[in-house]
Amino acid sequence: MNSDGPILVTGSSGLIGRAFIARMRPAGFQSLRFDIRETAQSAFGDLRDNRALERAVADAAGIVHLGGVSRVVWGERDPEQCWAVNVDATRKILALALNSRRRPWLVYASSREVYGQQAVFPVSETAQLMPKNIYARSKVAAEELVLDARKAGLTTAIARFSSVYGDVDDHADRVVPAFAFAAAWGGAMRIDGADCAFDFTHVADVAAGLKKICLALAAGEKSLPALHFVSGVRTSLRELAGLAADLAHCPVQVSLDAPRTFDISEFYGDPARTAAILGWRASTSLHVGLGELIRHFRTRGQLHSRPEARHVAQGF
Repeated sequence: MNSDGPILVTGSSGLIGRAFIARMRPAGFQSLRFDIRETAQSAFGDLRDNRALERAVADAAGIVHLGGVSRVVWGERDPEQCWAVNVDATRKILALALNSRRRPWLVYASSREVYGQQAVFPVSETAQLMPKNIYARSKVAAEELVLDARKAGLTTAIARFSSVYGDVDDHADRVVPAFAFAAAWGGAMRIDGADCAFDFTHVADVAAGLKKICLALAAGEKSLPALHFVSGVRTSLRELAGLAADLAHCPVQVSLDAPRTFDISEFYGDPARTAAILGWRASTSLHVGLGELIRHFRTRGQLHSRPEARHVAQGF
């Protein structure tokens, strides 16, 4: 990888950002953190702040653009901010990269949501994009901007993720950490759409995949197609809740509710293209990853005091 300069990581304090930076650190690569949740002044950055973006991009040899509104429900609550952060800020970053003397390569973090509700599974990267909600539309629009920047001469890649999990410091109401927490301490699980099914991918696998895609771009690869970083395994929310309870050996209360109207009901992706191009496949099974997460929640509780069980809902 080009080590002549640092990698700018937007969304650096998020689930994937933390794991990616940790993955790159042992190899000696420097990361420029950029996140509105960072506490250090040098790492704090708002994607809506053009001057902050200018300063950050100017020093970068590469960019991993993970930042933005990252959940469907947040986009529904504030559509204007979703578009401003996910589309307008991405447009600004791409323009800055194109005009930078360093001309950094860029990896854009996209989502399974771009496909909307598909009928044929597993979903391949060539499936028609049919975004169902504002978050999904913002990701499709940003992908189009990335492709336009590539045509203008920027080295780019698009990575599509699905239901990434694996850290106790994830958002508490996302479905995997929520179910893991409830199972660890005998709490309650509310399942919004028990038969909805998704592709759950461990964050360590995603970070390893991002490293591979960055290595390819830094080595001069200029024609990578959009790539899945998915497990290829279908798991319903009912099955996820049952697995969490079984792994924890702890009684839980489960209540069922209707699925949310703005969510898709099923997705699992085909990882074959990524395996063929990058040699990447997810290696952490849901059984192993969820079990580790439950143990980590228990360890954290024992180190402090047993937390109150939370009533949780489906989240992505």
